[in-house]
Amino acid sequence: GCGGSLFRHKKKGDELYWAIITGISEDMGWPESAVKKRDAEIDATVKKYGFADVFNFRLPTTKLDTLPLSDLIEKITDVYKKVEPEIIYMPFAHDVHTDHQLITKALQSTFKWFRYPHIKKVLMYETLSETEFNFIEQRTFHPNVFINISEYLVDKIETMKIYDGEMGVFPFPRSEKTLRAIATLRGSQSGFESAEAFELVYERKELSLS
Repeated sequence: GCGGSLFRHKKKGDELYWAIITGISEDMGWPESAVKKRDAEIDATVKKYGFADVFNFRLPTTKLDTLPLSDLIEKITDVYKKVEPEIIYMPFAHDVHTDHQLITKALQSTFKWFRYPHIKKVLMYETLSETEFNFIEQRTFHPNVFINISEYLVDKIETMKIYDGEMGVFPFPRSEKTLRAIATLRGSQSGFESAEAFELVYERKELSLS
């Protein structure tokens, strides 16, 4: 969703942090080989982006609805205390994936400026295979921010390929062809060769009229 934009931040010299909300484990019935493979994929991705730190909550994937939302909010605010992030990228609040919905609901509780004044901007990204399959929710994705990733599209795709088990052959949504197509579509909407699209949730900044 925001992989190309993260490479832009990296080139600018911004510090990147990654909060991984859910994960798989043998306790949840996953084979040891799958768990080790996912850990290796995460390590490779961390190296690719050069994250300053990674916060892996290891909450059970697809089962966030079985946990108190307050637990997730507490984990998020613990990260804030260590990082004080200025920009937050999060999934679209009306994705088909229930975990995505709950993650955004938890994050929403942390956007009050008087508690977390370090947050300057919050953007929701689209996730292939989740955002576009919202057929019955009242809200669909309406991007109003577009970030030029023409220089970083190849890096984005190569990073996605690290998760080879998540990729498939077109017309599967998470395919290289689809990644390139949506980058072209968002680019055509915004005047770039390739772009990522976002919905602006919240932004606070001082403007000079001079």
